[in-house]
Amino acid sequence: MTTTFGDIVMVSLLGFAATCSNMLGAALGLYFPLPKRVLSCVLAFAAGSLISALAIELAYQGAEELHTGGIGIRTTLLIIGGGFAIGAVLYYVATLYLERKGAAIRLPTRFREYARERKRQDTAETIQLLASCNLLRHLPPEDIEELLPYVRNRSLAAGEVLFRTGEPGDALFIVARGSVEVVEGDGSAAHVLAELGPGHAFGEMALLNGGPRTATVRSQGATELLAIEKQDFDVLVARDREFAAAGERLSHERAIKNLSAGGANVSIWAKIAGGSIEHLSRKESDHILTEAADGAGLAIVFGNILDTIPGCLVIGSKFVDFRSLSLTLLIGMFLGGIPEAAASGAMLRKANYLPRTIFLLWSTVLVAGILAAVAGKIFLGGSQSLTGVFFQAIAGGAVLALIAHAMIPEAIEEAGSLIVLPTVAGFLFAFYLSLSEMFR
Repeated sequence: MTTTFGDIVMVSLLGFAATCSNMLGAALGLYFPLPKRVLSCVLAFAAGSLISALAIELAYQGAEELHTGGIGIRTTLLIIGGGFAIGAVLYYVATLYLERKGAAIRLPTRFREYARERKRQDTAETIQLLASCNLLRHLPPEDIEELLPYVRNRSLAAGEVLFRTGEPGDALFIVARGSVEVVEGDGSAAHVLAELGPGHAFGEMALLNGGPRTATVRSQGATELLAIEKQDFDVLVARDREFAAAGERLSHERAIKNLSAGGANVSIWAKIAGGSIEHLSRKESDHILTEAADGAGLAIVFGNILDTIPGCLVIGSKFVDFRSLSLTLLIGMFLGGIPEAAASGAMLRKANYLPRTIFLLWSTVLVAGILAAVAGKIFLGGSQSLTGVFFQAIAGGAVLALIAHAMIPEAIEEAGSLIVLPTVAGFLFAFYLSLSEMFR
């Protein structure tokens, strides 16, 4: 079927209609914030509508067209099911990549998942080093979040003395990078007891028994240490009975010659401790948000476009005239764009983006929606062809992945189980429209 200029104009308008709600949503998020539950219910209704459109207008009708063309049910299932699977995988891989580049800050739920993962990654090395200390490893790994705020960084220049024999014990140390040597005696009588590299802990005995340092420690080169100060250590002991009991046991077992940490459970403790890092303080969240937003503009643009292109491709490819218009898909995309853009606008403003920049970012969605609808009409139009149905299925799989990856989680985050009702309502509304088209 030949694509006329009139067809191009019509699908361009459809692409614009499907995506213009994003600008409205961004304005609501910036200037007229609606209750989050209301926006979540709208998003859930849109998700239900899109699910119905994908199941009936895309998957079922595509299968019917292939069957009419003489293709068997197994081959039909392979074509449409394979297309949906490919589209979902492509969307998933692309969105994960973009979120790592900063696009995750567009939506609250996606950002929180990104921030938790960042926190786990940022603390992984520290946790592994803490696991090298027998004393700290006696602390239940699930309580690691309470310990991390007490950990400080300490740098030593080459040959710098950290502490000397007889000085009061003021901190527990773990070597992060470089090395230190433990020295006994002074002057010509001094000799090295031990050399400690990354992962070795020392100094806990002075904290446990309150006595002076029993040896001198100095760096062998530029060295980075982790330190827990005595006052913080005492807070932990006073607050945690298990920690205090572990310290008492260790004070009887450990001597300065056994400074090297070890044990069969080091990796297990570190793994459990790393898995327990879930809580995000407001300060941590704001820091990660600001850091992620720096230079993330392009990733945000591509993330918004990625959410837009598949649906508009389907709208364009299925348009022949107004009787063939995928109204349910159009409504689902229009309604879904409002709460998504509202949440995104609020998040980007919190990340210090200027309003004009936010509107500029979302305006790329309008352009992408128009171009995708036109491309769908030109390259995928005429769905009776096997190739057309297959690529429509790929686009449909990407839309379905969008619903599962962003729309439904975002709605649940703000409205909880309440979204069940608008999701079903959206599905039934779209189902009704589809039946009206089929039986009129």
